[in-house]
Amino acid sequence: MATAAAGALGLLWGWLWSERFWLPQNVSWADLEGPGDGYGYPRARHILSVFPLAAGVFSVRLLFERFIAKPCALHVGIQDSGPYQPQPNAILEKVFISITKYPDEKRLEGLSKQLDWDVRKIQCWFRHRRNQDKPPTLTKFCESMWRFTFYLCIFCYGIRFLWSSPWFWDTRQCWHSYPYQPLTSGLYYYYIMELAFYWSLMFSQFTDIKRKDFLIMFVHHLATIGLITFSYINNMVRVGTLVMCLHDASDFLLEAAKLANYAKYQRLCDTLFVIFSAVFMVTRLGIYPFWILNTTLFESWEIIGPYPSWWLFNGLLLILQVLHVIWSYLIARIAFKALIRGKVSKDDRSDVESSSEEEDVAANTKSSCGSGSSNGASWVNGHMGGSCWAEE
Repeated sequence: MATAAAGALGLLWGWLWSERFWLPQNVSWADLEGPGDGYGYPRARHILSVFPLAAGVFSVRLLFERFIAKPCALHVGIQDSGPYQPQPNAILEKVFISITKYPDEKRLEGLSKQLDWDVRKIQCWFRHRRNQDKPPTLTKFCESMWRFTFYLCIFCYGIRFLWSSPWFWDTRQCWHSYPYQPLTSGLYYYYIMELAFYWSLMFSQFTDIKRKDFLIMFVHHLATIGLITFSYINNMVRVGTLVMCLHDASDFLLEAAKLANYAKYQRLCDTLFVIFSAVFMVTRLGIYPFWILNTTLFESWEIIGPYPSWWLFNGLLLILQVLHVIWSYLIARIAFKALIRGKVSKDDRSDVESSSEEEDVAANTKSSCGSGSSNGASWVNGHMGGSCWAEE
């Protein structure tokens, strides 16, 4: 049995790393063992260096949020305080924990008679109790500031690197001499840092703010990691750098809009979101299909011809374009509302509790309060975001 299992495992491993799948015709893995120039050719084992680097990125993030982001948040007036604590009540707490966090009208009336409380007061208690699980604005600000800083830095690095790369000016250079295209140090670091960052997001997602689209974002990060890893192993790194830089172009603008939102600079927030929307649509609906897909589908077909992993790679890029169209529609809807109403909608997925920040403030300063409602739109994600203030 052990021999059969080993044989099956060997067949699976051989199929997984089949040269006929990964490489063009008449090319073998042995052909890519040579050193080439610089860092040699991309190899699957290089990916292993990402994991300690991802742990390092996560550690840097913790230090950044503690010693840089938090002082910045306090400087712009964001308070280091948790949500409003409701009045202790054993009966309501039991209902909240054991029965429902959102009591209907009939249950509210029964609790009102039992406690001799006004229905509005009970509604207010339940909303405050739900908001105990809602992370403070300070935490959200620090998280967004870290992402803003990374996205901006990696975008600037990508532009600087690509500016001196021939395939940035002539995309046909992505395929000349393929797959015998050795790595340079700049290209290697660009790829590995992007991959390490997304692995760090995979780790930190379990400790970050718990959002309603946790599963969606988990799948998104997994797909992003898969696409970057796939393009690295079969040495499509040149076109991969174009794809990464193009997506990074709008991500830092979204995080900047979120920072302005948390700091309550509403006009700046709306302006940044409209700019983000414009950049997103130009890059994802214009540059991506007519520049990136044109070279991966047509120029590569002409120069190197199709092979199995070529079909898979382009299939993934086409799926990504479909998502771009969907996200662009949702973003356009939010931006249109922002222009009409003069204020961008709140995020429907930023917190566990959907009531808005303004409602929380009002609830703490007024004697009566109603139930909160969300006016956020559906989630949207350019690279890793959702709704108007999301992240990927």
